[in-house]
Amino acid sequence: MASELQRRKISTVFGAMDVDGDGFLTEADFQALTDRWTKARGLAPDSPQAARLSEIMMGWWTTLLAASDIDRDEKVTLDEVLLVVDQLGDMPDSVRGTAAAMFEAIDENGDERISREEYRRLIETWNGTATDTDTVFPVLDLNGDGYLTADEFTEHWLEFWAGDNADAPGTWVFGRFDLPLGVR
Repeated sequence: MASELQRRKISTVFGAMDVDGDGFLTEADFQALTDRWTKARGLAPDSPQAARLSEIMMGWWTTLLAASDIDRDEKVTLDEVLLVVDQLGDMPDSVRGTAAAMFEAIDENGDERISREEYRRLIETWNGTATDTDTVFPVLDLNGDGYLTADEFTEHWLEFWAGDNADAPGTWVFGRFDLPLGVR
């Protein structure tokens, strides 16, 4: 059973990914996120970079659908996602695999690190609105060099999806959100 912290983290991301706000994640939501991200990065829709970004995002949808859609209705509910989250602690290699794909998607210039600006663009794309990431990025930048390495990002991704520690930096990998009383 997902903890209150896990429910809160996943609910926040789920809400951002549910582009049409209908309470379900669908292929259309992931396509809208992909389109929003492509536009935010200024990519031509027919460019190789846009194609790779779409491949990553739509691949994530395919994986999520296969793992979560219990009733096979081509929609994923928050509760269905939380059932998968309950299992992620036992599947760290799978979580690391999704981290590698997301790292590639976020690393716009391919320099093997995520800059403060690349991170901000990711969060604003997910949220669909301007977002202050200046307080979160330094928490995630474990070595203080101004970038997130693949190792740092993977550690945070694992902490977010499979972790249950409110003090872990990865709790904030998708940005700040309010924690309920008693969850710290």
